[in-house]
Amino acid sequence: MHIVICIKQVPDSAQIRVHPVTNTIMRQGVPTIINPYDLFALEEALRLRDAHGGEVTVLTMGPPMAEDALRKALTYGADRAVLLTDRCFAGSDTLATSFALSRAIVRIGETFGAPDIVFAGKQTIDGDTAQVGPGIAKRLGLLQFTYVAKIDSIDVDAREITVKRRSEGGTQMLKSRLPCLVTMLEGTNEIRRGSLDDAMRAARSQIVKWSAAEAGIDDLNKCGLRGSPTVVKRVFAPTTRAEKATQIDMTDKTQHDLADELIAAIFTRQPALEHELAFDGGQ
Repeated sequence: MHIVICIKQVPDSAQIRVHPVTNTIMRQGVPTIINPYDLFALEEALRLRDAHGGEVTVLTMGPPMAEDALRKALTYGADRAVLLTDRCFAGSDTLATSFALSRAIVRIGETFGAPDIVFAGKQTIDGDTAQVGPGIAKRLGLLQFTYVAKIDSIDVDAREITVKRRSEGGTQMLKSRLPCLVTMLEGTNEIRRGSLDDAMRAARSQIVKWSAAEAGIDDLNKCGLRGSPTVVKRVFAPTTRAEKATQIDMTDKTQHDLADELIAAIFTRQPALEHELAFDGGQ
C-alpha cells in the first residue's frame, strides 16, 4: 500500500505579529513548524503503513527551506520525502496550490507507484480555508472524506475503507473503495516520538526535489500569482477587548437563583437580546 501525505511548513502562529503600519504579517524571525493539523494525518498514515505494510511518501510545496519540515516528517518514520519548489509557485492561493500538488501526486504515482490513499490535515493554521485537500481530490478524481475522526477499518485486498467523520448532525460512518483522499481532524491521535534510527535515516536521506517542469506541470498560468484569483485586501490583528469578565458569587445560592442571576447579567449587557427572545417566543 502506498500512502501520500501532504504537509505544509507554516510560521509558528504563537509568535506571529502584524505590522502596525502596513497591516501585513511579519514573518522575519518567526520560527517555522509543520502545520499541526498535518501531524494528525501523518500519524494516521504511519499507523496504516505499520499495520498493512507499504510506504509513506511525504509531499510539500514551498521554498527550499521547506526541506526542514520534510526531514522532520522523516524522523517520525515516513519513508520518502518530495519537495515541490519553484519560483513560479510564489503567491499561490488554494486554487493554484491544489493544482500544483495534484500534478506532483500524479508524478509520484508514475515514479514510485500509484497512491492508495492521499492524506492531509483538515486545514492549515496560516490560512484556515480547508480547501486544498478537497481541491486535490477534485482534480485527481478521488473520492474524499473530510473531517475524519477515525479510520475504522481498511481492507487492502478488497480495496475498501471505512471511516468515521464529523458532521453537523453528529458522526457519519462511511465506506468506500480505494483510492481516496482523507483529511484528518485534530485530536484524533498523537504523533509518535521518532526513533533514533529514523532520525539518523532522516539526516542521511536525499530529499526528492522537483521543479514545475520536473513535476510535469506544463501550464504555468495555473501556478503562483497568475493562477491565483484570490486577493487579500488587508490583514489585521483583532483589537484587544477591554471589557472584563463579570464574577458572580455562588455562595449560598441555589441553581435556580444562579441561573436567574446569570440570565439577568446577560440581558443587562445585551438588552436587545431580551427583546429578540421575547419576540421569537411570541411567534
